[in-house]
Amino acid sequence: MTPQIPPVLAGLFDDAAVFPPGSLPLEQAVAAHEAHRRGAHADLVGAFVLAAKDVGRLAELTAGLPEGSFDLSVTVALPGVADAVAAARRVPAVRLAGLEVAVPDGVAAEAVVPALRAALGDDDLTVFVEVPRDARREPLLASLAGTPYLAKFRTGGVRADLYPDERELASAVLAAVRAGVPFKATAGLHHALRNTDPETGFEQHGFLNLLLATDAALKGADEAEVARLLAERDGGRIAERVRALTPEVREVFRSFGTCSVAEPATESAALGLLPAATVADLTEVSA
Repeated sequence: MTPQIPPVLAGLFDDAAVFPPGSLPLEQAVAAHEAHRRGAHADLVGAFVLAAKDVGRLAELTAGLPEGSFDLSVTVALPGVADAVAAARRVPAVRLAGLEVAVPDGVAAEAVVPALRAALGDDDLTVFVEVPRDARREPLLASLAGTPYLAKFRTGGVRADLYPDERELASAVLAAVRAGVPFKATAGLHHALRNTDPETGFEQHGFLNLLLATDAALKGADEAEVARLLAERDGGRIAERVRALTPEVREVFRSFGTCSVAEPATESAALGLLPAATVADLTEVSA
């Protein structure tokens, strides 16, 4: 890790450029990801996120890369886990960094862990299970506790109803922390700070807010305090608290998927959390 990147932000940004609203064509997304990995900001960037149905296309697009050099996280519905793993491991350049597993409607919480064990056996692959926003949340988190499997929370999407409000997200974070289950986040975290999107009017969570909320939950905060941190919009106050964070918070909040590496990094730099040279490098990559 280069000294310019604070440990609390290192590897935080999983590259989900092919997903909405960015929806970058895969060819362009792979090229951009490789450029990010060569940049001064490389230590910010986590795995490349791709749907299982598109994994086969990576063989040609990564043919010139060294074996095992392209970190990939595959999104897949629970019934397709074994096939997704096999497909990813057929691509020489790919190092399968993880799976992000969706739990279909109608699948009971208690059925998820046995299904993963049946599909993966003793494979030590990192697996994030997307926690449904329904009555299965608490029992699913309880079933993940003490297993190798982690949680994934959806924090937004292309419709307003896909965004949990700060109370709902605070409750989810607290439930994960109390169960001892680390998590990643996906969708809707387009900005560093809590904001109202000027085009859609959607209330969007900030990834820095989520970092602070996770830290507060680890330190015993109640739901009201965690929700307050998720709702905070003052960049100066947020940045000051982020500077005081220790890397231990990342043992719980592992990463988040973003359709733009440049945007959240640039906003972090504007808050004084990254050096200006990193922003200049990002500008060149994005161009």
